[in-house]
Amino acid sequence: MDVRYLKGVGEKRAAQLAKLGILTVEDLLQYYPRDYVDYSRPCPVAEAPYDEKCAVRATVYGKTGGVRVRGGKTVFKVTAGDDSGSLALTYFNAPYAVEKLVPGDEYVFYGKLGGTMMQREMVNPTALPAAAAEAEPFAAVYPQTEGVNSAYLAKCVKSALEKGVTLPEYLPDDMRREFRLAGKMDAVRMIHFPKSAEDVRQARRRLIFEELLALQLGMLLLRGRGSPRTSVRVKPPDLAPFYKNLPFAPTGAQTRAIGEILADMESGAPMNRLLQGDVGSGKTLVAAAAMLAAVQSGYQAVLMAPTEILAAQHAKTVASLLEPLGVTAALLTGSVKGAAKKRLLQAIASGEAQAVVGTHAVLSEGVEFARLGLAVTDEQHRFGVRQRTQLAQKADHPHLLVMSATPIPRTLGLLMFGDLDVSVLDELPPGRTPVRTYAVTGKKRADMYGFLRRELGAGRQAYIVCPAIEDGETDLLAVNSYYSDVAVPLLAGFRVGLMHGRLKPKEKADVMGAFARHELDALVSTTVIEVGVDVPNASVIVIENAERYGLSALHQLRGRVGRGGGTAHCVLVSDHATEAVRKRLSFLCHTTDGFEIAKYDLETRGPGDFFGSRQHGLPTLRIASLANDTRVLKAAQEKALEAVRGDPALEAPEHAPLRALAESLFERGVAMN
Repeated sequence: MDVRYLKGVGEKRAAQLAKLGILTVEDLLQYYPRDYVDYSRPCPVAEAPYDEKCAVRATVYGKTGGVRVRGGKTVFKVTAGDDSGSLALTYFNAPYAVEKLVPGDEYVFYGKLGGTMMQREMVNPTALPAAAAEAEPFAAVYPQTEGVNSAYLAKCVKSALEKGVTLPEYLPDDMRREFRLAGKMDAVRMIHFPKSAEDVRQARRRLIFEELLALQLGMLLLRGRGSPRTSVRVKPPDLAPFYKNLPFAPTGAQTRAIGEILADMESGAPMNRLLQGDVGSGKTLVAAAAMLAAVQSGYQAVLMAPTEILAAQHAKTVASLLEPLGVTAALLTGSVKGAAKKRLLQAIASGEAQAVVGTHAVLSEGVEFARLGLAVTDEQHRFGVRQRTQLAQKADHPHLLVMSATPIPRTLGLLMFGDLDVSVLDELPPGRTPVRTYAVTGKKRADMYGFLRRELGAGRQAYIVCPAIEDGETDLLAVNSYYSDVAVPLLAGFRVGLMHGRLKPKEKADVMGAFARHELDALVSTTVIEVGVDVPNASVIVIENAERYGLSALHQLRGRVGRGGGTAHCVLVSDHATEAVRKRLSFLCHTTDGFEIAKYDLETRGPGDFFGSRQHGLPTLRIASLANDTRVLKAAQEKALEAVRGDPALEAPEHAPLRALAESLFERGVAMN
């Protein structure tokens, strides 16, 4: 039911509610409170804690009319109290709140207590008649928008419940009994209008479990994780020539990861493994060893990267490692056209092309593999779940290896990859020193550019990153205008380039190539340089509007410098730093551990913003917290795996509600068909 047809809403209010993502009455019922005002244990005036938010029960003695003061504000004064003392209430620009207070009546006021021990005060407290506070002791506090406050949202929810609007009960009775979970509508009523703290606990427990179960089921359905076997049988490979051909000895972490991957590929079950390692830790070498193992057993292997620049870099590395061993490597991107593309597709279809590297072009309908045994995706968070699934569908349950330079906390890894096994490259090449990181405001920009000129004058290079491509958002430094109005004038005498995602692939490759060859001293760019060719001579990266990024995304960007030895610098610029933002940026300045950064990012920003964007395909969580609800997440994961183990597509009649549950959540982010 469209929310505008609910009593007290209408067209104007519906437009305001839409800003909160509330389009239907069902959305409204699932728009859960973020906190509560607790009227359940009001204090006498004399016992109320000073300088803290609290509830105080008092009788209104009198009130005065509004008085205009400086700044155009109107002040209303109310006197109240009880047998223990008096309470002075001050309201600014709130005539309606004061009008509702009746002298002689008793209320529960909620706010921050100030004043002195002799004269206690509250400014703009909320107030409920004492009888109403006893009947509904917890008032929900919702995320709000202009024109829509918590009281109005609670009123709308109450109207919907009185109208008899219900939500489907997806959880089977036996599952609810097993975990002692409340019914769906009981939980919805308790979350919005709890009578006690226990009501809140029970409601949250039920709703969090259901949401995490929906996510787990959806991810398993999308990945097709129901099949426990694969027809791809890899024999123990001979990697001696591979290691002998390397110009350096692999790190212990690389050797360990290769061993774990080979054990998976030889097991008879489809490998589903995540390979994590910071920028420069050697993930491509590990992937190349796995690709060689597949080829030696008569299969093809494919490595998919998110950009043409990165695909070309991987192709060059893979070819250098495998072609001397007799493996035919090929690069397939959107830039390959005409006769060259036709020949390449024929080579892939015939099996002549044994190790294929490409962009999302490898997912195209015309790309057919003769015998695909291993699919590798790099920077996996840049691919939606469906794209990874499409790649896996190019064969009969091929082995799957996903690589990421973004450290992922175990809690988020559990959700995104289910029971994916994890290999970690926790050793970096010797000689790399931590990048020095600083957070500054735009007022320091002139000093910062002086520092840049000194670095460039010493023969080094710099990246300058802006988040927007063209003017439109007043608080962002658009990359085009920043390049022409700021960077070029302030770096006069140096060669400054410009790159962003709207350039054609060849143009981007040309600019990046020029920077890599030191034909450019500085590169003004959007985050397309986050993954790109290595430029060891780049010693500085400046990130404008740093508050717009998650810490993990900033950590990724920071990894573009300091790759050639020597001291490297990362400057985070923000003119919009709230206390929370300053705390986040300060954390990054003092932390280089990617996993600690990822954990902090997850706790403070949530999964939706974890990678600085929502490209990973996860729908938004309404109530669950991946940082805090790990026990519930594990229980939900076990139940989801149990359901799909014997019924991979959840097609059995008894599993219809569970499939509907997954679809109800994922229709907001990822389609299920």
